[in-house]
Amino acid sequence: MRIGIDVRYLSHGLVGGIHTYLKHLLPALFAVGRNEQFVLYADAKAPFEINELPNHVTLRILPYRNPLSTIWNDLARLQSAMARDRVDVAHFPANYGLGPRAAATVITLHDAINVMPWREIIAGHNKDARSIAMMTYLHLITRRTVERAHGLITVSRHAQQDILRYCRRDAQSITVAPHGPPPDVRPVDDDRILAAVRQRYGLNRSFVLADGLKNPAVLTRAWPLLPAALQQQYEIIFFARREPWPAARAAEAAGFARVLICPPRDDLIALFTMASAFIFPSWFEGFGIPLLEAMICGTPVIASDRGAIPEVVGEAGLICDAEDEQALARHLITILADPERAAYFRQAGRQRARQFSWQYTAEQTLAAYRFALDRHRQRRFHRQVA
Repeated sequence: MRIGIDVRYLSHGLVGGIHTYLKHLLPALFAVGRNEQFVLYADAKAPFEINELPNHVTLRILPYRNPLSTIWNDLARLQSAMARDRVDVAHFPANYGLGPRAAATVITLHDAINVMPWREIIAGHNKDARSIAMMTYLHLITRRTVERAHGLITVSRHAQQDILRYCRRDAQSITVAPHGPPPDVRPVDDDRILAAVRQRYGLNRSFVLADGLKNPAVLTRAWPLLPAALQQQYEIIFFARREPWPAARAAEAAGFARVLICPPRDDLIALFTMASAFIFPSWFEGFGIPLLEAMICGTPVIASDRGAIPEVVGEAGLICDAEDEQALARHLITILADPERAAYFRQAGRQRARQFSWQYTAEQTLAAYRFALDRHRQRRFHRQVA
């Protein structure tokens, strides 16, 4: 097969789930698909992040002049470039994409947010004009391209069921390919590194770690419900890639939390290693890579029951409703006040994380390519016969 892949997330200087997915999928995909030919399509917004590519991989750089270039690349330029390269399969890993008519199109739809009814999408986002315009564009182009795609890939069974609820597709056409663990995440066993991170951020107490963008309010409501001794012994460390929700800052002002904006990756892994628990009460997740990061580091996980989170955590963590501060407080007490239970969940998390691999993700991705190509050829044959 000759496979074209939209890799612009690796030439935009971005961070986040799709960037992580693409960065780690590609090397595994090149290894598993060593007998295939790959053509990658980046753009000139920022330097492409992968410096060395195997011989069976070609990189194309599309023009980029301003934000409108992204829309033009979405709607026309990328499709034309793939057509010129005569790809058999066009893969769009970021929820939408228009492939050339002669190719089978595969879209990785990480969750169902973009294909939900428009009013539901807007209800869950900021109401400023820019956010509404962006979400409307993503909704329209995702709906259109998902309906045209020959195959979809998603990252969990839960996401697959959500997509089937909102889109007219058969389950067979949606391949489930879970994320693998980030290969750079390993428990930090050098006490000097851990001590340096503690000193850098002034961490004088034990702490629980949480994402300041993932429903921090329920954790800040649960914290005052803990016994006074635990409140004095521990604090909350919120990390975030941008300014967190106000509840995180309010907890910081109240003196029982700290907020770290964009800590370096190595520091974040050290924080996972040192944390007494990782709290992830997210409202919605198509997968939840931070859960794997915590489990790899042996950090006990307390998470919500929303989206694919229970599917990822399995029996290796404690689960509660995303808005139930009483249940969250009970789980915190279980982990923070009972060393034996904490040790159990540390070990269970490590074992659970080993069940995920990027090789399996890549194998499932190649299987989705073959399925889509077969379906595309069948449709073309039936049109010719008719």
